[in-house]
Amino acid sequence: DAKTPDAWVQRHPSLIRLTGKHPFNVEAPPAEIYDYGFISPVNLHIVRNHGAVPKLDWDTHRIEISGNVPNPYSIGMDELTQMPSDCFPCLVVCAGNRRKEQNMIKKSIGFNWGPAAVGNTYWKGVPLRIILNRAGIYKPGPGRRFVCLAGPEGELPKSYDGQDGGPGSYGTSIDMETALDPTCDVIVAYEQNGDRLHPDHGYPCRVLIPGYIGGRMIKFLCKIIVTDEESKNFYHFNDNRVLPVGVDAEKATAEGWWFKPEYIINNLNINGAIIHPQHEETLHAPMKKYTIKGYAYSGGGRKVIRAEVSFDQGQSWKLANINVREKPRWAAGSSGDKAKHWCWCHWEIEVDADEIRGANEICFRAFD
Repeated sequence: DAKTPDAWVQRHPSLIRLTGKHPFNVEAPPAEIYDYGFISPVNLHIVRNHGAVPKLDWDTHRIEISGNVPNPYSIGMDELTQMPSDCFPCLVVCAGNRRKEQNMIKKSIGFNWGPAAVGNTYWKGVPLRIILNRAGIYKPGPGRRFVCLAGPEGELPKSYDGQDGGPGSYGTSIDMETALDPTCDVIVAYEQNGDRLHPDHGYPCRVLIPGYIGGRMIKFLCKIIVTDEESKNFYHFNDNRVLPVGVDAEKATAEGWWFKPEYIINNLNINGAIIHPQHEETLHAPMKKYTIKGYAYSGGGRKVIRAEVSFDQGQSWKLANINVREKPRWAAGSSGDKAKHWCWCHWEIEVDADEIRGANEICFRAFD
């Protein structure tokens, strides 16, 4: 990172850079983060940066709570950490995880994430609903249907005139129901795996929205704005959309497809990957058995219930064992089918090595 604005940030040498030297967009080698275990180390966690990491100070940083609220206020970090908090494990994953495989078939406008645009760590922070309650917001209604979230002004080069969050900010929004629902576990986080946030992960505080794509989890949080409409921030519209076949970036811009609410991505879709065998791994001749390993996850708190592999292009499937998963999480006042699953799970299956040797490809699928 020498001769970049991020020269002051300490980073793990194993991380794979996907957009050149700067800005810093990286994933870990897939086997390295997977083999570490169910809880990922912070220094191998996915990083998605649109620009330089801002140098923010714990003692002076403040979050402004404003908009259509009866009691607007601002809060510093020491005061924030004195409020009621929650701590739980949660997967953070980019909506573009495994995009490289799509780009090999047809190039998208996004860069080549491999299968390790993930990180499963413990997060501690204050429930967003408590922060909103203090501002006098207890339920949705006219004028308070969305919560807009934004990082520092002047952080990034692109913005719309008058956008939520101010010029040069990275911003987005979530609906008020999600923000206030205790079973959704939305928090303003200030610790990861027991330590204050690393600069790349949003120091001194960021939003965590379990089950959502990482692009909604604003880092370096500065503003919480209650509004009647979704965010008008540049990055809310121009990032994280899935458009119909035949609508490319040029057509989307010319015809305003970026602004159609039907094509926004919030909750994650089910996804996963095979981690072992790795690319170009060699199976030695005497080997009789081999254990195929991988991970799976889903969005919205849905539980992954099944993982399977196929050696004959999906004509038949073998059931894998989901051997590492979280305990169901029940938020305050919930039970039964309200249990949420915010993490990835690990699966494996032992097979005859000859099945791998004789296969043109190994297919994997998961169900929630």
